[in-house]
Amino acid sequence: AVAASAAAAAAAIVLAHHIRRRRRACEAEVALDALWRSPAAAVVQQLECGQVTPAKLIDVAVRRIAATNAATNAVVTLCEERARARAASFAQSGGAPGPLFGLPVLVKDNQAVAGVRCTAGAPMHATRIAATTHPLVEALEAAGGVVLGVTNMPEHAAGSHTFNPVFGATHNPHDLGRTAGGSTGGGAAALASGAARLATGSDLGGSLRNPAAFCSVVGLRPSPGRCPQSDAAPTAWRGRWGLGLHAVHGPMGRTVEDVALLLDALAPRASPLAD
Repeated sequence: AVAASAAAAAAAIVLAHHIRRRRRACEAEVALDALWRSPAAAVVQQLECGQVTPAKLIDVAVRRIAATNAATNAVVTLCEERARARAASFAQSGGAPGPLFGLPVLVKDNQAVAGVRCTAGAPMHATRIAATTHPLVEALEAAGGVVLGVTNMPEHAAGSHTFNPVFGATHNPHDLGRTAGGSTGGGAAALASGAARLATGSDLGGSLRNPAAFCSVVGLRPSPGRCPQSDAAPTAWRGRWGLGLHAVHGPMGRTVEDVALLLDALAPRASPLAD
C-alpha cells in the first residue's frame, strides 16, 4: 500500500510538472502571436526600452513567414543569417540606432542588398547576387532597420499584378484566389499576412498604392527626391522615356503611423527638390 501511494504521488508530481511546462509553452505561443500582430510603432518603443530584442523579433518574423508564405508567395528570398548577424552586432555594441532600433523589415526585389539575391523578377537576373546596396536600403539600415528578406514583384516592376517567370504569382492573403496587386504586391501581401510590419517598395504609376489598397494595408508614394534613389535605373529611364523623375522608392506598412515611422527613417533630411 505504501509503495502504491508513493508511486501515485510520484506520478502526480510528474503530471503537475508536465502541465506547468505545457502552460509555459502555451503562454510563449500566445506572446509570440501577440507580438507579430503588434504595430511597428509599438514594437519600436519596446525595442528602445529593452522589452524585446531584434533577435526575438527575427524569431517571430521567421516563424510567421514559415506559416504563411507557402500560401501567399510574398517573400522570395530570406536573408536570415545576415539579419541575425546584424542583430548580434547590435547586442555587442549596446543597441541598434534609432528610429527603428533593430526592427526587421522586408525590401522589394529591385532594391539591392549586397550579398543577397536580387532578381527584379527577371529570368536574366534569376541567380544574380547584388554586389552593392541600394541607397534606400543603406538609409534603412542606418536608421536601425534589419533587412530580413526580399519580396516578390512583376518582372522589372512592370505591371499592376505581381507575377513573374522566376518566382510565380503572389496571392492576396485575404482571398488566395485573388491578386495582391503590384508592383509591390509581395510587400503588401507580406504585411497583410503578418510576415512583416514594414516593407519598402517603388512607385511609378501606383506600385506602392495599388497593392496596398488590394491588401488593406498602407502604401505611400513620396514626392520625388524625398527618399534615396539608385542612379542606375532612373538614369536609363530618363534617357529613354523621361521617367527618371517620376519613379520613386518609398514605405509601406500596416497603419498610417507605421508608414510615417518608416518614411522618417528613410528620409530624415529635407528633399533636395525643396531647395
